[in-house]
Amino acid sequence: MSATTTTSSQKTLTTLKRQVASAVEADGPEAHQIDIDRLVWLHARVEVARALREWAESSKHPLTGDLAEVAELQAFSALSRLTGEGFLDAVQISRRLADIAERLEPLQDVGASEAHRLLRSSLREFADREVKPYASRMHRQDEDIPEHIIKSMAGLGLFGVSIPAEYGGAQVTPDVKAMLIATEELSRASLAGAGSLITRPEILVQALLRGGTEKQKRQWLPAIANGDKMVAVAVTEPDCGSDVASLSCPAKELPDGDWEITGTKLWCSFAGRSELVMLLCRTGQAGHRGLSAFVIEKPAFAGHEFEYRQPGGGTLIGKAIPTIGYRGMHTFELSFDHFRTLASSLIGEGEGLNRGFYLQMEGFAMGRIQTAGRAVGVMQAAFEDTLAYTKDRVVFGQPIFANELARSKVGMMALWLQGSRQLSYLAARMLDEGNGQTEASLAKLYACRVAESLTREATQLHGAMGYSEEADVSRYFVDARVLGIFEGAEDVLSLRVIGRALLQEMD
Repeated sequence: MSATTTTSSQKTLTTLKRQVASAVEADGPEAHQIDIDRLVWLHARVEVARALREWAESSKHPLTGDLAEVAELQAFSALSRLTGEGFLDAVQISRRLADIAERLEPLQDVGASEAHRLLRSSLREFADREVKPYASRMHRQDEDIPEHIIKSMAGLGLFGVSIPAEYGGAQVTPDVKAMLIATEELSRASLAGAGSLITRPEILVQALLRGGTEKQKRQWLPAIANGDKMVAVAVTEPDCGSDVASLSCPAKELPDGDWEITGTKLWCSFAGRSELVMLLCRTGQAGHRGLSAFVIEKPAFAGHEFEYRQPGGGTLIGKAIPTIGYRGMHTFELSFDHFRTLASSLIGEGEGLNRGFYLQMEGFAMGRIQTAGRAVGVMQAAFEDTLAYTKDRVVFGQPIFANELARSKVGMMALWLQGSRQLSYLAARMLDEGNGQTEASLAKLYACRVAESLTREATQLHGAMGYSEEADVSRYFVDARVLGIFEGAEDVLSLRVIGRALLQEMD
């Protein structure tokens, strides 16, 4: 049935794409935002089903085939309800999921290469030993990330996963999947305390590799790879979030060729502890063509506030913004006042002037796929805790897991988890081949949305304990909320990145 179902879904989706494209051509995209958003989410369902089916066919594992079939049925059902061509019983799907839950086993390594299996095993052992024991306290008391975690990760070469070996990194050939596996296992232990540590440098690394001078690459990449220089990224401003092209924080070129910056940046994670900050500033005309990317250097500061005064009088003041989750890194508001930075801090130097938008967007593609990996890691932790809890916790004389409804929820959690993982791996293969920009955004969009749903179900199945900070699932729940906001807000990705790309396919 799966082949017929998938073919029908793809045909229906193509019809819908044509309908939306025609409406947008007539009225403009702003008049059809809801239609575009709906199209994107239907497309995501179909692509998840495709990714799971490819996994099932390559792994030959019976459980992967069941997961793929349910995903195909869900995609078909969603399209059928929208078009009025039929309706699949939701109860039937729930019962299939409950049956899958009874037969669950670890699936993250099914179909993986031996190298990837070994990588996951070693990193899981490391994260359980070095990170997980500190995760709850770090979150509850909003503490700094312990330095031993940073040093241990540097010792394993985790900050150089995407840096070529010629610049001191660990990459011999492109392997985005390896980066995702590392991100998953670190995020499973702590999103803010480990998983996100290797995302910050990723954006700067890609910008340097694509647009930096050879001197800049050799100056900063080895230091990033060995953990000597930690990285933060400052883009958002008080009046500009996802609308990067409208940023206004100015960098003024001085007579000696250096630059002076006065302005404010918001939501700059890890800015206190970091020694390098990738900073996007206005250096030219309005719009995306007048932005440049800089790498500013500063001392590392502990805690929630810092002030850095330059010998010439320039200052940089940072204050952490209190957040409900994603604690440990601390997320800062940065205030620059006549802050001076060298001419050589402009990425690409002369040739990099007003090219910052493009370098930032290229970096975001890797940041987005890595955020999908972070979401998968958080989901993996919530899923494992929930599966164990529902089997151990006795209610009304039997374990929670004995109830069909609870099992169907656990089965759905498994589907969300594995669908997100395989969709991100599909995008990873395409990125390795030099493509996959839209697919990376789609993987991020889907994984971050269902991470909220999965962690919500995790807290629900834990009952009152799930609402207590004594249970790790409460941390997973508030951490998951941030995933759909940073590295491209959900609605912006849907309407202006993925939706636009899908409609362009129909031109």
